[in-house]
Amino acid sequence: MTVPSIDGIAELAAEAGISRVHVLAWRDLVDIEAGGSELHAAHVLSAWAEAGLDVTMRTSYAQGHPYTGSRDGYRLVRKHGRFMVFPTTVLSEIIGSQGPRDAVVEIWNGVPFLTPLWAGHPRSAWIHHVHRDMWEMVLEPGLARAGKFFEHRLAPPLYRRTPIVTLSESSRHEIIEYLGLPAANVRVVPPGIDPRFSPAGERSLEPLVVAVGRLMPSKRFGDLIDAMVEVRRRVPDARLVIVGEGYERPELEQHIAHQDARSWVRLAGRVSDEELLDLYRRAWLVASASVAEGWGMTLTEAAACGTPAVATDIAGHRDSVAPGLSGLLAPDLRTLASSIADVLDDPDLRHRLSEGALVHAATFAWSATAHGTFVPLAADARRRQRRRPRA
Repeated sequence: MTVPSIDGIAELAAEAGISRVHVLAWRDLVDIEAGGSELHAAHVLSAWAEAGLDVTMRTSYAQGHPYTGSRDGYRLVRKHGRFMVFPTTVLSEIIGSQGPRDAVVEIWNGVPFLTPLWAGHPRSAWIHHVHRDMWEMVLEPGLARAGKFFEHRLAPPLYRRTPIVTLSESSRHEIIEYLGLPAANVRVVPPGIDPRFSPAGERSLEPLVVAVGRLMPSKRFGDLIDAMVEVRRRVPDARLVIVGEGYERPELEQHIAHQDARSWVRLAGRVSDEELLDLYRRAWLVASASVAEGWGMTLTEAAACGTPAVATDIAGHRDSVAPGLSGLLAPDLRTLASSIADVLDDPDLRHRLSEGALVHAATFAWSATAHGTFVPLAADARRRQRRRPRA
C-alpha cells in the first residue's frame, strides 16, 4: 500500500484554494498538561507546514513559554487561561487579529469553539473522543453538569454540517451515537508513529510494566496500582513505572504509600524522548486503565518497539490495540490485573504479542495521518466553491 506523501497534501490544498489555515486548540504541546491530543496536532501541523501551508495555531497560555513563537514551520499564539481562551480566541478570529485565513480547524476537547456560528470559511473539527463521565472526574458538580450539557446537548446541533475527524472507529461510533452527529460527516484517520520508536536493546531483567499519561482521574493510575498489587501475588518481582505529570500526583503518592508500594512503583514524572524510548524498549508490557481515550498513542508507540499492551476495553483502545495480536483488552479492573499477570508470567504469550505488536504498528504513518486529516477540510472548501453563484 502506498503511503500518502507531503506532496499529496500540497496538491489537495492547491485544488481547494487553501493556503492559510488557522487551528484553534485548548492547549499547546509545551503545556505542562499536554498529552496525546497536543502531540497529534503537532505532528499534523508540521506536515501541513512542510507541504507549504501557512498555519497559525491559537491556544491557551503555556506556563514559562512566550505568547508567540513557532514550531516546525507553523506559527503559535498562546494567550489567556483555560477558560478565557475560548471567548478570546473567537473574538480574535472575528476581528482578524491573527491575520487572514482560508480555512479554520478546531480541536474539540470537550468544549468547542463554536465555529459554525461565526466562521464562514471552509472548516473541520477534530474530536478525539467524547467526555461523557469524565466531566464529573475533573470538575466540581455544577461545572461538570454544565460541561456535559454543553457537549451533549447544546453544541452538537450546530455541527451537523461540519466535517469531523476522529482517530478510531470506536470513537466514531461514540460521536455518532452520543453526540448525534451524521455518520457521513465523521471520518476516521488513525494517528501515526514516529520512526524513532523501534526495537533495540534488552528487556528489563525484572518484569517491568510501564504506563504513560497525564496524572488525572480519567487515567485511573490509582486503579492500575491496585491491579498491580494483585499482579504481584502471581509475579512477586513485578515493577511499575508511571510516566507523566499532573495535578493528581500528590494523591497518587499517598496511594502508593498506603499500598506499601514505594519499593516497586516509581512516578517518573516528565521524561525526555530518549528516556521514554528506553522505557518502552525495556518494558515487558505497557498498561492503561483509562476510562476514555481517542486512541492510545502510547500503546502504539510501545508496539513499534515490540512491546505489547494490556489495556481497558474502551473506545480508542479497541483500535490502538489489536486484541490477541498486539495485546489484550480487559472489560474490568480484575481482568486487567489477571491479563497483566498472564503476559508477565507466560514467555510464549509475551513473545507472540511482541511480534504481533510490530506487525500492528507498521500500519501507521504520520504522513498518512496528515493527509487524511486534510482531506475533509479540502472537501468542504470544494463543496463551498460549487455552491458559489457564477458571475
